[in-house]
Amino acid sequence: MEILSKVKMMKCNPYLFGAAGLILIPGCVGNQSGKELPDIVFILADDLGYGDISFLDPESKITTPNIDRIAQSGVAFTDAHSASAVSTPTRYGILTGRYSWRSELKSGVLNGYSGALISPDRKTMPQMLRERGYTTACIGKWHLGWKWNNIEKGNDSIDYSKPITDGPTEKGFDYFFGFSGSLDMPPYVYVENDRPTSQPDRITCGNNTQYGNPGYDGSFWREGPTGSDFIHEECTPRFFRRACKYVEEMAVQDKPYFLYLALPSPHTPILPSEEFKGKSGINTYADFILMIDEEVGRLLEVIEKTGKSKNTIVVFTSDNGTAPWADIKTLESKGHSTSYIYRGHKADVYEGGHRIPCFMQWPAKIRKPHIVEQTVCLNDFMATFAAITGSGLADNEAEDSYNLMPAILKPGYRKTIREATVHQSVNGNLAIRKGEWKLLMTPGSGGWSFPRPGKEEEGLPPVQLYNMKEDPSEKINLQAEHPETVKELTDLLKKYIEEGRSTPGKPQKNEGEFPDNLKF
Repeated sequence: MEILSKVKMMKCNPYLFGAAGLILIPGCVGNQSGKELPDIVFILADDLGYGDISFLDPESKITTPNIDRIAQSGVAFTDAHSASAVSTPTRYGILTGRYSWRSELKSGVLNGYSGALISPDRKTMPQMLRERGYTTACIGKWHLGWKWNNIEKGNDSIDYSKPITDGPTEKGFDYFFGFSGSLDMPPYVYVENDRPTSQPDRITCGNNTQYGNPGYDGSFWREGPTGSDFIHEECTPRFFRRACKYVEEMAVQDKPYFLYLALPSPHTPILPSEEFKGKSGINTYADFILMIDEEVGRLLEVIEKTGKSKNTIVVFTSDNGTAPWADIKTLESKGHSTSYIYRGHKADVYEGGHRIPCFMQWPAKIRKPHIVEQTVCLNDFMATFAAITGSGLADNEAEDSYNLMPAILKPGYRKTIREATVHQSVNGNLAIRKGEWKLLMTPGSGGWSFPRPGKEEEGLPPVQLYNMKEDPSEKINLQAEHPETVKELTDLLKKYIEEGRSTPGKPQKNEGEFPDNLKF
C-alpha cells in the first residue's frame, strides 16, 4: 500500500471527513454515502484531436479500440468542447467549473516555473469531493502553477531539496505524483505530494529541429534542468503504472476515490515506446496514440479486476485539439484528419482547437449506451459530479458548470442543458456558441492556423458567424446576412462577462484586467 501510506502520512485535513449534511441539487442521483458513491477515474489526454479516435471518425487511420470501449459502453458526447484551445485554461476549467479568462490568465498558458493560478479561496473539484468522503489523487501533468522553493531569487536558484507550496495537495488532492508544466517545459523534475523526488543532475534538450524542417520527428523539448530519475520517454507509461497501482490500492478501502489522470501525451515531445515505433505505418504521433490506447486498456482491465467497475465512472477526454507539431501534413497525406471535418487545430477558436473526444462510462447507471449530441463543456463535470455525489455548490463556485446528468441518464434527452458555451483561443480571443450559431469575436483563427492574429487578410470583417448545423466546417461567414444574431450573441457574451458567470445565480467578480480583445 505504498501510495496509500504516503496519503496517510500527510497532514490531517478536515475535508477528508465529509460534510455533516447533504445539500442536494437538481438532477442528483441520490443521497448516497461511503462506497455507495461511485469511484471516479478522469483521464485527460494532452493535444489529442477529435478525429484521432476511431469511434468518432469511421475513416480514421488510427484505431483506438480501448478508448472506443468507453464510448461504446457508456455515453459519447459528440459536441463536447474544452474550455480553451490550449492546456492551462482547460485544466483550470475542469478543476474549478469556471472559465479561465475570469482568472488572472486572460491568454496563453503557464510555464514550468509559474506560480499557482487557482486562488486559495477557490473551491476545486477534488475539494468538493473530499467533503463527500472521497480520497483524491492527481497523477501526471499539473500545468496550473505552484511555488518552487526559493524561486523568488530566480529560476536558477530553486532549492529542489525543499517542498513546493501552493500545489495540488493544497488544491484538494490527498496524493500527487507528476510535474509542473508540459513535458517540453523545464524543470523536468517529478514531485510526489509536495516534494521533488530527485535533484536535477543534468541539462537536457530534445531534438530541436523545428517542425516543417527535414528530420523533425516531434521529439522536441526545451533545454532545462532534469531530475536524476526523470526520463522523458518513460513519463506516460510511468503515470499509467502509478494510476493502476492507485486503483488497486483504493479498491480495498471503504471510501470512494477520485483519480485525475492528466497525461502529458500525445503532446510534444512525441515519444512512443520502442514497441510502438512504426506500428501505425503513418508517423510517430499516430504511433504514440496507439501506445496511449493500449495503456488505457490496461487501466480499464485493472479497474475490472478490482470487482468495482460497475460503480466506477471512467471519463476519457482531451484538453484541446491536435497541435501542428504532430506533423498534420503527413497525417493528411496518409488520409488521416486529426480534426475530422472541423476547421483548425490546437490554439484556434475554430472547432479543431476545442472540439474534443469525450466519453463516459458508468455501468451501474448508464445501462443503455447512447450518444449525446447537444453542446457540452469540460467545465460541466464539476456540477455533474456535484449532482452525482449530492454536493452543494455555492453561488461563487463552478460559475460556468452545468449538470449533465439528465442527458447522461436519459437516452434521447432533448432539453437544452447549456444556454450557450464560450470558447477561447491561445491569444485570448473568444467565441460564443448558442444552438446552431457560433460567433467568433475575431477576423481569424485567434491561434496558429490561417488567418493568424495580426496577419488576417485586409478587408476581413471583425467577427465571424457560422451556422454549425449547416456549415460545421466553418467555411461561410454569415455575419453580414444575420446582424440580429450577431447582436444577440454579442449581448449574451457581454452579459456572461459582466455577471461573472454563465449559469443562473448571483453575479460574481472576475479577476484581473480584461485586455481589449475581451471588451466588446
